[in-house]
Amino acid sequence: MTTPPLPPMAASPPTPPARALPMADSGRQERADAARNRIRLLEAASRLVAEQGAEHVTMEAVAAAASVGKGTVFRRFGDRVGLMFALLDHAERAHQEAFLSGPAPLGPGAPAVERLEAFGVATLRHLTRYIDLYLAAEDCPTRRYTAPARAVRLTHVAVLLRESGVTGDVELLAEALLGYLDTALVNYLRNERRLPAERLEAGWRDLVARVTRP
Repeated sequence: MTTPPLPPMAASPPTPPARALPMADSGRQERADAARNRIRLLEAASRLVAEQGAEHVTMEAVAAAASVGKGTVFRRFGDRVGLMFALLDHAERAHQEAFLSGPAPLGPGAPAVERLEAFGVATLRHLTRYIDLYLAAEDCPTRRYTAPARAVRLTHVAVLLRESGVTGDVELLAEALLGYLDTALVNYLRNERRLPAERLEAGWRDLVARVTRP
């Protein structure tokens, strides 16, 4: 499986919405030359991911594609998981902006329950589109639950639950709902059990209805 092309790399990340949490590398101040080198490396990595699939991309291959030394890639991203998270940052920004400030019902302006339903459906589609890249990025179990992008989703779900009138331990309930959107689970259900996307999306809507029912 190969990953579709990622959104274009930008020298400066867009200003996040007011409620947004920082994504990977956001807020980092870089010299102009360092920013250009980072974009060059990410563009090379993105091409390799689109051509070969994330599971086949190595730090050495990225270095060769960008015509730099291997040490440069390791210094910039730390390791392969760090590189995958940096690649995902661009796709995550577009997804995050859609559910935080995009048009309703995914964005503001719709009732909280409708937004929660739309969020799950949009996230399922987003994960399916970039599934192999997410699996590569989440290969390190100590980082998959602490990634800034996941913190954004957790906060968003918790806010919508409270706005819909749900009481109790909302934080743990939000964690449980995110479990339905777990990358490994979505990959298993879609690619191993061959469940149609429509069934997963309907299951999310049913789960939201049960959780938010008075």
